[in-house]
Amino acid sequence: MQSVSFGVRNLGKFAAAGFMLFAAGCQSNDTAGVLNLGGGGGQAEQKQKVGIEELRAFCPRVQLRDGTAYYDSYTKDGKDKDGNADPTKIVYQASIGDMTRSCTYGPGTMTVNVAVAGRVVPGPAAKDGSVTLPIRIAVMRGDEVLYTQLHQYPVNITALGGASQFVFNDPNVSFPTPPDTKFVVYAGFDQGPEKKPKQAN
Repeated sequence: MQSVSFGVRNLGKFAAAGFMLFAAGCQSNDTAGVLNLGGGGGQAEQKQKVGIEELRAFCPRVQLRDGTAYYDSYTKDGKDKDGNADPTKIVYQASIGDMTRSCTYGPGTMTVNVAVAGRVVPGPAAKDGSVTLPIRIAVMRGDEVLYTQLHQYPVNITALGGASQFVFNDPNVSFPTPPDTKFVVYAGFDQGPEKKPKQAN
């Protein structure tokens, strides 16, 4: 079966576009939009065909969950036992400002090519070299996890330099084609497991 591709025409151009957005200080979400097909026939068979076409034409926007657009990295002793952070021991602060995607359908499978643009600002404890951004891509249908993958993405920073731009791309977000459009693609920084509050004695 021939696959059909929708969405962004050229994800390779997204890198340059992301840089310009950040240079202008723009913090935006994906502007590609979702295809919206109308129409429908009077017969049940025609309506069924239109429904299938609408499903295959759907390419979900990439969304950010609350608290995943920013990420602060500290030195090993940057936080105390209670989780209180020392701002003088921040290695870097990263943020996501723009996202986009394209979709391809194959036999029983959907693949989303996700791209994320952002920047990394060196902190007081920064050193020249490479830092690692924990970026997670996930696809959810209600409480059902269709896809999840944590990526450790390296970015070079300069301790005394300005912000470093980055563009991350995961072209292999593949999962069984859902029966409807009630699913969401998430991209963001993985903050790690939540620490349980200490119980009083």
